[in-house]
This record gives sequence, structure tokens and C-alpha cells, in this order.
Amino acid sequence: MNLFYLRYFVTLAHIRHYTKAAEQLCISQPSLSHAIAQLEKELGLPLFEKSGRKTTLTQFGEEFLICAEHTLSTLDAGIESIQRSLRGEGLIRLGLLRTLGIEYVPRLAADFLKENPGLNIRFTFHTGVTQTLLEGLAAKKYDLVFCSQPPARLNFTAVSVQKQDLVLIVPSGHPLAALHAVDLAATLPYPQIFFDKSSGLRSVVDQMFADIGAEPHIAYETEEDQVIAGLVAQGFGIAVVPYMDLLLKLHLKILQIRSSACERSLYLVKNDAVFMPPVVRRFHQFVLSGKTK
Repeated sequence: MNLFYLRYFVTLAHIRHYTKAAEQLCISQPSLSHAIAQLEKELGLPLFEKSGRKTTLTQFGEEFLICAEHTLSTLDAGIESIQRSLRGEGLIRLGLLRTLGIEYVPRLAADFLKENPGLNIRFTFHTGVTQTLLEGLAAKKYDLVFCSQPPARLNFTAVSVQKQDLVLIVPSGHPLAALHAVDLAATLPYPQIFFDKSSGLRSVVDQMFADIGAEPHIAYETEEDQVIAGLVAQGFGIAVVPYMDLLLKLHLKILQIRSSACERSLYLVKNDAVFMPPVVRRFHQFVLSGKTK
């Protein structure tokens, strides 16, 4: 069905005068009459009838007007949405590690909004561990994710955007608590709390111990670094975790690790197999430009 004819029909239905409707549409009256005739032919029903000099809708015309207006309204809304997207407006769906939701990602989002005043840009923020975030990216739940390095088999593009120092935390009163720095080998006699295998940090810490040819005694595993810190503070074991301000509030000791690999990189990850809306592409470029303060 011709969309122009639908618009002609709606205009005529409201004005109810062929000459005036044609003038408003900037077309000739014969062209308008032809369009209406084609619609009626396609539908197999009359849409208008003459009542003296007036043009009125038939019962079928009244019913079809509701459908036509709804269809055109939906179409116009879709066009406007696409045009807003092309102007750099729209929704940016972010997945992120919880530790990055305290300051880093909120600051990025706030600075991006400040750089784009007057544009209707919205964010959604979803937290999780690296494995869950990458699954969400693959399932098109997120536009971008901030997490540990993704496996090469996923064919995602990942760029390192931040580094976190890794430290050893031990309960206050622990034999290692008297030290300021420690070799990783010195941790081997003690039970340890590890990130579980769904966490991007698990492979990082595993590699640190593999580099010294050692296998730690893993007493507990969990997903969240905050939970690990709480367990250490209560004496369940010791742990290698990213440094975070939360550690200063707990009853534990923070030790530096004497190692060249005592940090982990955090990545901005995108799925190249999925179309990136203009506003998401601009935010991605903004993050990589380092413009945030």
C-alpha cells in the first residue's frame, strides 16, 4: 500500500473537501482523486461518499482512518527515532565490573554528557563479573562492556583503558601482617580466598602463581572482590585482590606484592559483529580519547 496515498487519505478525511485537501498537500485535485480511487480499489470498499457539496467518510472510511493514523504515527515515530540517532542521541547500554561503578564509569558518563549539552543521551548501567558481561555483549544486551580481557575466541575488540594494582590482604594479627611487602611465595603456607572461574581476575591470579611454579591452597572461591575482602577481614584466609578504598575500612592489612606482574588491566570491549549506533560509537571514541578528567 502506497504510504503517500495513506497520508492523502488522512488529510482528506480531516478536511473533507477535495480542492482544499489537494491545496494543502501541494498536489492537483485529479492526483488526489486518483490516489483515493487506488486505495478504494485495493481495499475493495468505498472510503468516501458525497453528501451535497461535502465529502464524508463511509463507515469503512471511519474504521480505516483509525488504522491509517495509527500506522502513520508509528512510522513517523520510528523515523524521528532514527533521525535522533543520526544526530548523536539515544541510549547507551553499558556493562561493567562493580568496582568500576564506584567512580570510573560514572565519571566517564558524566563527562560525556557535559561535552554533549542539548542532546538527549541516556545511559543504562548493568554490573556483573567478566564472564556474565561478555555473555551479555554477545547476546546484544549491552553496547559496550568494561571488564577483564576477553578470550581471543570471542573475536571481540578490547582496548586497555585502566590498570589496577593488585595487593595481598591478610587479617590483622596474621603472621604476614607485620610486613609491608611480600613475595608471592611467602603466601603459599596459608589458605587463600580466590576469585571463582567466572571472574576475569581468576586467570590473572592463576598466572601469577604459575609464573613462580606454585599452586596455592585455595580454601574458598567467590565472584566479588568486596566479598573476598570481607572474608579476609573475618579470618577465612588471605587473598590477592585489586586495591580499592574499601580495604581501608576493614580490619585487615594491605601488603604490596614484590612482582613485576602485580597489576591487572581493565578493558573497554565491543562486539564488531553488531552495528554500533552513532551515539555509542561517539562514546567509545570519547573513552579512548582520554578526554575525561
